[in-house]
Amino acid sequence: MDNSIKSRAQALLPELTAIRRDFHHYAEPGWLEMRTSSILARRLTELGYEVLTGADVCKGDARMGLPPEETLSAHYEWAKQNGADAEFLPRMAGGFTGVIATLHCGEGPTVALRFDIDALGVDEAEDASHLPYKEGFASVMPGVMHACGHDGHAAIGIGTATLLAGMRDELHGTVKLIFQPAEEGVRGAKSIVDAGHLDGVDYALAAHILPAGKAAGLVDIGVLKDGAQGGLATAKLDVTFTGVPAHAGLAPQEGRNALLAAATAVLNLHAIPRFGNTPTQINAGTLHAGTGRNVVCDSAKLELEVRGQTTEANEYMLRRANEIVQAAAQMHGCTCETRAMGSAAALVCTWPLSERVEGVCRDGLGLRVVRVGALSGGSEDFAYMAERVQQQGGQAAYIGLLSACPAANHNSRFDFDEQALANGAAMFTAVTASLLA
Repeated sequence: MDNSIKSRAQALLPELTAIRRDFHHYAEPGWLEMRTSSILARRLTELGYEVLTGADVCKGDARMGLPPEETLSAHYEWAKQNGADAEFLPRMAGGFTGVIATLHCGEGPTVALRFDIDALGVDEAEDASHLPYKEGFASVMPGVMHACGHDGHAAIGIGTATLLAGMRDELHGTVKLIFQPAEEGVRGAKSIVDAGHLDGVDYALAAHILPAGKAAGLVDIGVLKDGAQGGLATAKLDVTFTGVPAHAGLAPQEGRNALLAAATAVLNLHAIPRFGNTPTQINAGTLHAGTGRNVVCDSAKLELEVRGQTTEANEYMLRRANEIVQAAAQMHGCTCETRAMGSAAALVCTWPLSERVEGVCRDGLGLRVVRVGALSGGSEDFAYMAERVQQQGGQAAYIGLLSACPAANHNSRFDFDEQALANGAAMFTAVTASLLA
């Protein structure tokens, strides 16, 4: 069966390449993946899946970092003019993007496969050494590109859906394909979990296209070693300090300086004692404040993030950060409001499932496999899905689709060897087939 899956995945490569390049050309950032989601919904419906879209995918009030209404409305019109599916697009209005497609194959376990679909706020390189520009599929969206391979993930999802639909009579159980919005900034997964879509799932899998790196060599699949973590826990906060304006020369005593409150917060945030021997991080990334040199500043906005190697360590950092911004505001007679813009738990894979992936890929598909100590130094909100499945006694794994890449993820020149599309579809299909045999 595995050899057949590999050959059929390879036969799909031209189609998957075209899909990937289309999504790359029309890159859409988090909560704006309206064109992308509508096209995915159409393809999955045609393949015979039970498809959920719109408000059925994400719990509305659990979405983090949602763009302003005017941005959502303007992008809806853009999607309408740029090839979105007319039937499904209306369900994406208001930022209700993402698609969940289910294939029922009788009695048996439930396998959930996550494919993230959003692009990044990066200006794409414009020169002939960058293949998407050379071949004419670079992003048409100013300041937005698929610099992290999620265009490839969406195409892999369609490939996996195609292969599994063609062998549904051989499967026993349920396949749930989750095309997730807003992974960048770790904003989207929690709203899918809160909507209940991971309840009753026995196995959850996700993968990411990544540069192979010198240590790994040019191999096909990266599997986390037993006990290794796939991503740091994190929380992203926007903090708004509100003070009282006053003339800085005539009556400074009547003002309450929001900039001073924010600056006090920044200095003390970076002085938070670390959490024992567990690595933690904090970064105050942006600070915008003030209207003039002779005006006591009455408003300041601070964007920050905390991270921890464990969920517990991250929660400690978040608690201390909240205490510090409130104390800094009070010290300067100001108030402050915090808004959660994204979060993720620590990603811990279930070794038996990772080991199964390794065996299927190496022995069944003939792919080259390497065990790695980490797949990312960042964070991954698939962790919420993994955590929910593991809490129910299920298993979860996160896989690296290692590829020759001319630049690192989040770089304006990021691209990948499109053979990873066939490898990814084969991996997801073969592992799912082994779990639902």
